[in-house]
Amino acid sequence: MDRIDEESHTPAPPVTFTGRKTLVAAAVAVVLIAGALLIRPARTGDDARPPGPSERAASAVGMGAPAAAVDLTALVADREKWLAAHADDHASWSVLGAAYLEQARRTADSGWFPKAEKALKRSLEAHPAEKGNFDAMTGMGALANARRDFTTAKKWGELVRAQSPRRWTAYPVLVDAYTGLGDYKGAQKAMELLLELRPGLAAYVRASQVYRDRGWREDAVVAMEHAAGAAKTPPEKAYALFRLGELSWERGDPQEALRQYEGALRADPAHAQALGGRARALAALGRDGEAVRDYRLALGRAPEPQLARELAELLESLGREQEAREHYDMLGALTARDGTNGVDDDVVLGLYEADHGDPQAAVRRLSEEWSRHKSVQVADALGWALHQAGEDSAALEYAKKATEQGLRSAEFSYHRAMIERGLGDEAATRRHLEEAMRTNPYFSPLRGPLAKEALAAIGQPPPGGPEHLQPVTPWVEPDLPKPNATPKPAASASPAASAAPSPSPSPSAR
Repeated sequence: MDRIDEESHTPAPPVTFTGRKTLVAAAVAVVLIAGALLIRPARTGDDARPPGPSERAASAVGMGAPAAAVDLTALVADREKWLAAHADDHASWSVLGAAYLEQARRTADSGWFPKAEKALKRSLEAHPAEKGNFDAMTGMGALANARRDFTTAKKWGELVRAQSPRRWTAYPVLVDAYTGLGDYKGAQKAMELLLELRPGLAAYVRASQVYRDRGWREDAVVAMEHAAGAAKTPPEKAYALFRLGELSWERGDPQEALRQYEGALRADPAHAQALGGRARALAALGRDGEAVRDYRLALGRAPEPQLARELAELLESLGREQEAREHYDMLGALTARDGTNGVDDDVVLGLYEADHGDPQAAVRRLSEEWSRHKSVQVADALGWALHQAGEDSAALEYAKKATEQGLRSAEFSYHRAMIERGLGDEAATRRHLEEAMRTNPYFSPLRGPLAKEALAAIGQPPPGGPEHLQPVTPWVEPDLPKPNATPKPAASASPAASAAPSPSPSPSAR
């Protein structure tokens, strides 16, 4: 017993690994690792490194989303270098075409459009549309929309949909094309399918666009807020905030619009459209010097005809006629440049000609545009050009087409009011001038003050109104004939009643 107790208190010897045991353990580990790799081999996505600039841009343009300028530059250089040695890679040609198209959007330089068209056609040559080159076909549709050739865009979008109805990339093209053609019901149906197939940034942006065109302001704002929530990169966030600023501006809230534009510029300082929007809001708030500065900066980054027109009109309203003329000339040069690159700028050019040039030429230009694209923007521009040319009766028909679709636009309401004033309809003029002022009293530095002056000149309605429409005597309920009571059907006798003997006549009856 003593020996057992002594052994129980003796500590066990430490475990040591001999060389043989170490080799066995290492062999087991190698076998386990090899087995794991056989079950799940390494994949590209296992790389923990973040995507590079060209990869980020390729992902963005493939989803139809905005991309950063530096990433786009890297993507273009990467694909051009690759295609120099692999000219038959149709997928890379599609990516390059989409990158060129995004460069055009960011810089407002239509010189990128012919490059995009050439790249996309090379992709279709290497892999034709009949064999399902959906990326190139979608790119061609997006390019046509960017050039405002909505008929061609519709053909490409419907071709993709016919071959692959569940391919979501066809539907952003179709929404934009149907909207440009004035087919707002078709645009809404395509948008609903897009939301069903692929809810995300592209779908929410189109939903907001469709709701805005229908006059559903709150729905448009909510959809664009969803787009901002779905944005995954700073350029995507900046684009959504810019569009939110546009919605705030259109409803006459320059302070909120300014907040959204500045948010977009914080996310993407190179966003030229947001810079132009900030200039517009600053002018509405009376900060004219800052507005002129921002307009100049925006035009330096993205020379768009519409921005040139806005700056010229702001300068004209400030009495700086010579500077205004320089920017009106810039508008003409920019639209001429766009025309050589296949871009349709007829609406902005027609409005410029109607106000500052030859109204008859504007009517001819916009009548041709109406034969191609029957959107509310074209209807409004054509109606205004006809008014400026002295044809108010014809102008009113187009003004009605522009304002009765649902879109709430102070500019549209002002144009219709001036047309009705020319026809001598003061009541309708007053109604639409008041609507323009309710919608956005800052809609134009030139036409906004003119609208206020016209409304003041018309004044209040003439005496009379609801108080004079009351009856002079108390109302007395008329004595109307009572409706005939419907006779109740006679109750049918039961067999038991018919079988019962008839009662004997009473003594009086006898």
